[in-house]
Amino acid sequence: MNKTLLPGGYTPCLGLYDTQKAIGLIKQIFEVKLCAALHLKRVTAPLFVDPATGLNDDLNGVERPVSFDVPATGSSAQVVHSLAKWKRLALHQYGFRVGNGLVTDMNAIRRDEEMDNLHSIYVDQWDWEKVITAQDRTPEFLMHTVQNIVYAISSTLDELKWQFADLNTSLCREVTFVTSQELEDLYPGLSPKERENAFAKEHRTIFIMQIGGKLKSGKPHDGRAPDYDDWTLNGDLLFWHEPLEQAIEISSMGIRVDPAALDRQLAEAGCDDRRTLPFHKMLLAGELPLTIGGGIGQSRLCMLLLGKVHVGEVQVSLWDDETRAACRAAGVPLL
Repeated sequence: MNKTLLPGGYTPCLGLYDTQKAIGLIKQIFEVKLCAALHLKRVTAPLFVDPATGLNDDLNGVERPVSFDVPATGSSAQVVHSLAKWKRLALHQYGFRVGNGLVTDMNAIRRDEEMDNLHSIYVDQWDWEKVITAQDRTPEFLMHTVQNIVYAISSTLDELKWQFADLNTSLCREVTFVTSQELEDLYPGLSPKERENAFAKEHRTIFIMQIGGKLKSGKPHDGRAPDYDDWTLNGDLLFWHEPLEQAIEISSMGIRVDPAALDRQLAEAGCDDRRTLPFHKMLLAGELPLTIGGGIGQSRLCMLLLGKVHVGEVQVSLWDDETRAACRAAGVPLL
C-alpha cells in the first residue's frame, strides 16, 4: 500500500543539477566534521557477511536479509542490514585505542521495508563506532556525543547555505533529551510515532533515550536487536522537518552492550540461541572492546538539509507506479 504523503504547493529549493552538487558537498563536509568531532578514522567495510558469524544486524528481528550462495567458497552470504556488530569486531582486530574510532560508508538492501517519504529498500549511512572505557558507559557521555553530532550537522548546514543562497533550512542546534518512558507518560493516548512528532514539533531537535525494553504499557517504544545497543543507554536522534511537518530520524545510536547487558537482553528477547555464535561468545567472554556507535542516514541527512519531501529526491531506488505517479503530479522529481 502506498504511504507517500506529499505537501501541496511544493517546489524544490534546488534543481536536479544543484541537488546532485549539494549531495556531494554534504557527504564530503559532514564526514570531515564527524571525524573531527568524534575522533574517527575512515575504513572500508563489507557489503555482505557470512551468516554463521552472527555479525549481521537483525534490526527488529523480522526483516529478511538478502541472501545468496557463493559457489567459489561453497558457502552463503547475506547483504548487511547494518554494520553494528562488524564495527565492534573491526575495532578489536585493527587495534583501535580508547577515545578513537572508525567510520565507513554502509550500503544495504532492506527488502521488507515499507516504502514512504522517508523509507526505501536501499539504505546508505555513515556507520561509526568508537572505543570507550567502563566509566564512559553513562547517559551523560551518550548525551555529550549526541550533541557533538548535532553540532557537526548544523555546521554542515552553515557551509551548505553559504554555497546555495536559495536554501532556507533552519535547525535547532541544542538537543532536548527525553526517555521513551517519559514520552509515553507525556502522550499516553498517542502511538510512538505520534509521540515523536508531537515532541519534535515543540522542541525541534530531540533525542529519545532508552529504546528496546518494555514500557509501562507493556510495549517497547520501538524494536531493537538485543545484541548491539544497551537498551538503557541508547536512543534515536530526530529533527523537526518543516517541508513534511513531521520528525525525521537521522540516527539510531547508543552505548553498546557489555557482557552483563548482552546476557540480560538475550534472555529478555528470547534469543539465547545466539550465545553460541562466534561474535556473541567473544562479547560474553569480555574479549571485545567497550564501544559507542551508531548509523547516520546519508539520504535522510540530505533530505533534511536540502528541504526535500521524498527520499527519492536524493537517492536512486525502486518505487511502485502509484508512488511515481503521485510524485510526478506533486512536482517531486525522483532520481
